[in-house]
Amino acid sequence: MSIIHKTTMSPTKLELLTPWLPQQPWYAAARRPPELSRVGGFRLDDPEGEVGIEFMVVRDDAGDRPAWYHVPMTYRAAPLDGAERALIGTTEHGVLGQRWIYDGPHDPVLVAQLIALLQGRAEPQAQSQSHTPDPSVTAEVTGSGLDVPAGAAGAPAVANGPDGTRLLLGDGGPVLRVTRVLRPESGAESCAESGAESGPESTGARGHVSAGWRLSEGGEARGRYVVLYDGDTAS
Repeated sequence: MSIIHKTTMSPTKLELLTPWLPQQPWYAAARRPPELSRVGGFRLDDPEGEVGIEFMVVRDDAGDRPAWYHVPMTYRAAPLDGAERALIGTTEHGVLGQRWIYDGPHDPVLVAQLIALLQGRAEPQAQSQSHTPDPSVTAEVTGSGLDVPAGAAGAPAVANGPDGTRLLLGDGGPVLRVTRVLRPESGAESCAESGAESGPESTGARGHVSAGWRLSEGGEARGRYVVLYDGDTAS
């Protein structure tokens, strides 16, 4: 299970994300540089024990009102071949040494474990505690489950756009939409506090990964970090 080292990182994750976020097509432009704080997320284990996998939520206070961004990341001890454009940055970890941090949807290890989570073969882990499952993270799939073509998890087609990041798992296969700008699900208190509106169910969606994050003044919200579509219904 995930081992969380209580140590330093230089630069920190938030320091790396500050210049990286405004370059993304789904970032809501603000007049100032991002003002980030970590407000939620969870982890998944790499069965080989080599790659760190984290689904992080950061709050940005640079705009007229707060925005919440979902940034899946992987942490590696060496560069990932062919993923130069997905590199968020490098950092010096106080225990593990130099680490390469990648935008997670481009990393086949994260994609494989995300699929395993939706198939019930992986257990979400607490973001900041070692050896601690996080039962608040839920993964649901309706119908006949999630069938993925052989090899698709290792080389998904990644499309990054204003509406988030889409992973096409094989030709005509299922699609995973990674939500990048989080909004609370239905609930008057959460929506009123955040200023966000919860939209209708996504047409054609038949599965999702849901988890929570912290709002201001101690409030909490839940939303869909990832949504599953069949290949012919993704929009």
